[in-house]
Formats: sequence, structure tokens, C-alpha cells
Amino acid sequence: MANGVESRLGPRTKYLLMQIPGWILVVVALWFFRRWVDFPVWAAVGVVLLWVIKDILLYPFLRPVFESGRKSGVDRLIGAEGIAADRLAPSGYVRVGNELWRAEVLEADEPIPEGSRVRIRAVRGLTLLIQPDT
Repeated sequence: MANGVESRLGPRTKYLLMQIPGWILVVVALWFFRRWVDFPVWAAVGVVLLWVIKDILLYPFLRPVFESGRKSGVDRLIGAEGIAADRLAPSGYVRVGNELWRAEVLEADEPIPEGSRVRIRAVRGLTLLIQPDT
């Protein structure tokens, strides 16, 4: 979808639009299966209904994926606090939660000692750009 159209659609609409190809595929597969093995129509309709119900029940778990404007991946770390896992002069490792990340000090006037609190200001690739947390 184009970015302009995608941003106007709500998460429910986006989710349903993504499910339509799967529903069509199930209907086509059941049509061929019905012709091949004489599958009863009521059973085919039941399978399609179960498939649609499955997608409806999964929506609450998948809704965050379809919400626009949310940060994802490493972008969520910007502004978070971490602890220097070793001396940062000007690069090293920082612990953020239970994860260890490669980090570089934005302004490397003096090294940041191990155990110091740092604040994540940006991300470059998979390297966190940090400053001492004051």
C-alpha cells in the first residue's frame, strides 16, 4: 500500500485486508478438494468459517503490528537508560535491560567508566550512540 493510503487505514482494516488473500486461497483449495474427493459443501463452508474465526481471534494479539506511528526495533531504545558494561573510550558495550549492545559515546571528551548510567540518544546500524546520564 502507498504510505498515504496506509496511514489513513485503521489497524483493523489493514489486518482484514491482509487476510483476504488467505481466505481466497482457502476457498480455491477447498473447491478443488471438493471436486477431487467429493467433499461435502457444508464441510467446506465450515472450514472457511473456522479459518475466518481463527483470523478474528488472532487479531488482538497481532494488532500492535498493524498500528501506524509506533516505533519498532532499535528505534524503541532511543531515550532509554543503560549501564556501561565496560569502559567506554569512546566505544564499548552497554547493558540495556537484559541485552548487551555495542555503543559509542557521542561526545568523547573523556571515557565513561564501567557501571555508569548512560542515555541512548541515537542508533546507527546496530550501534547505540550514547551520552552519560546526568
